[in-house]
Amino acid sequence: MPARPESAGHGPRRRAVIAAAPIVVGTALAATACTSTTKQKAEPAKHRFFTPHQAAVVEAATARIAPGPQDDPAEKGHPGAREADVTGYIDTLLAALQDDPEMIFAGGPWSNRHTSGPDLMARFAALDPVAKIAWKKRLTTWQAQYARGIEALDKLAGGDFTKATKQKQDKILATQSVSTFTSLLFEHTIEGLYGAPEYGGNRGQSGWQEIGFPGDIQPRGYTADEVERSDGHDPVEQSPIIADVVKLLGVV
Repeated sequence: MPARPESAGHGPRRRAVIAAAPIVVGTALAATACTSTTKQKAEPAKHRFFTPHQAAVVEAATARIAPGPQDDPAEKGHPGAREADVTGYIDTLLAALQDDPEMIFAGGPWSNRHTSGPDLMARFAALDPVAKIAWKKRLTTWQAQYARGIEALDKLAGGDFTKATKQKQDKILATQSVSTFTSLLFEHTIEGLYGAPEYGGNRGQSGWQEIGFPGDIQPRGYTADEVERSDGHDPVEQSPIIADVVKLLGVV
């Protein structure tokens, strides 16, 4: 089975903070959008773990961490958390053990993105009993953190985080009392942006396209020129929320 995909940088305004942030090793997600037991009017909900409101809060929060064109005019042409469906990525992660086999590790070793033949990453590998116990403990902890964290964001916003202004949302996410949750949300946001699409995020390979990453290209591999070629200068313009989050996470 393949190793978890490493996260990469994202646009001039976020690359430095992404490179410095700790990424959760081994995080895995389901590959498909799923329905929830909670229904809203006649339309089926998209999520299995989050309620509609919880999903809305997570989408608003991750969009402040990695804003796209809908969230910041300066990001025109640069997809963010909304465009990559980071909320769907996190939701399918938290519900990953509901599947059989558990949608934790894509089979691999490669997809058919750059080669003919079957998509070997379309199937997920079954967990052995010990791994299943470990993942159940990890996901149970994260589920509780998300439930408490979302409630805390709402409380700090005066009732509904999604109705707060963007400036207030930024300040809330940088508040010390929710720093542990913000750190977890940051890590999962980056993974949802740049992980392999099989795990539920990086919708339409938008994150990869933004940073010029072709994705897994095995068995062809990279040419010598591709390995040696520099991406060039990586300018950074830190917005207030990025600066606050970097300081909060203790990476500077």
